Amino acid sequence: MFDLVRTAAAAVLAAVVSVGAAVAAELPDLKGRTIAFATAGDYTPYSYIDTATGKPIGWDVDFVEAAAAKLNAKVEWKVVSWDIMLQAIRDGQFDAGTDGITITDERREVVDFSAPYFTAATRMLVRADETRFSDAKGFAADENLTVVALPGTSQYYVAVGTFFGGTEGNPRLKQFDTFENSLLALNAGDVDLLLTDSFSADKFVANSGGKLKALPEVLGSEDFGLVFPKGSDLVAPFDAAIAALKADGTTAKLDEKWLSHK
Repeated sequence: MFDLVRTAAAAVLAAVVSVGAAVAAELPDLKGRTIAFATAGDYTPYSYIDTATGKPIGWDVDFVEAAAAKLNAKVEWKVVSWDIMLQAIRDGQFDAGTDGITITDERREVVDFSAPYFTAATRMLVRADETRFSDAKGFAADENLTVVALPGTSQYYVAVGTFFGGTEGNPRLKQFDTFENSLLALNAGDVDLLLTDSFSADKFVANSGGKLKALPEVLGSEDFGLVFPKGSDLVAPFDAAIAALKADGTTAKLDEKWLSHK
């Protein structure tokens, strides 16, 4: 009986090892190539600047580093403002980019995306003492309330579509140059609502000392992808690495490291 159990367990282990080895064997070898990766470094917990080192850290940063290691490549991080990042990648100033970037058809017209590596839901972040509204319908109905979003982000277009009937230019939609400044404006009372993904919302609430809360309503989901210039030869290798990192449990470990609120 015990021999049968040991034999079965050994067979399962051998199969897992065989699958892992097959995945590893199929990964392209970039032969030590250095890849210039752009990031805005202002989107906690995905990519932000470590004040002690001045270098980017976060879920996306660790993920890209792990993917590059799978491909025998090196990453050279380039911090660039969000409002010019996609344009700079499109123009070939950088080899790739990451910053919790949502895959959209509009963006696909100017850059190439990897396969999705992360899916997040859009949530509403407000001050803890907010009582004037508790959902999207209540916010939209009060002409005195304002929401903040970075121009060109998925949250910006969610705000336009959810609150303002798809029409841009509403004065209730405030725009800041960085996510950090948007969060500061919410805390200061300069705006009443900030849209962000669910994991970031929970993280901000956990670190706010009771000053913020996330409303339960979900306004939609979004897939994140790595960004490359059109026709880049890096898309296929990174797609393979993304599949491998999901299969070997790396993404789950990153979730625990960067997204856990314990």
